[in-house]
Amino acid sequence: MTGKIETRLAELGVTLPDAPAPAANYVPSVIDGDTVWVSGQISAGADGMIKGKLGDGLDITAGAAAAKACAISLLAQVKAALGGDLDRLDRVVKLTGFVNSTPDFVDQPKVINGASDFLVEVLGDNGRHARSAVSAASLPMGVAVEIEGIFKIK
Repeated sequence: MTGKIETRLAELGVTLPDAPAPAANYVPSVIDGDTVWVSGQISAGADGMIKGKLGDGLDITAGAAAAKACAISLLAQVKAALGGDLDRLDRVVKLTGFVNSTPDFVDQPKVINGASDFLVEVLGDNGRHARSAVSAASLPMGVAVEIEGIFKIK
């Protein structure tokens, strides 16, 4: 049975992938009470990892698309943590976004907007969240963006 959130994703033309497996010795998510803490999700899509450095070959539009890909993976992890019942997701609490960028790149917030805007588009006001957007000299496997999230569940 498809729930309200997955119906909205379908309206937007988005199908959640299987939740990506951890790349090292950690778990993809932890549920503590009514909170799901999701490990950092790297920018990847159907064609593989989205790599590059903002300010050196990647522009803000490409970076925002990479951030949106991270948000899609975050929702996939939440769905997996909730045993497939994404409608138990109440709201997004906080995102922390890391942008692989040059020292002089200053538009990290515009890049992470790709994730924030997508989550609001899917969840409405329940997608609005606290956020940090920071630069990183490099990210795992050369990806453009990595985002971790905190979510409240029902």
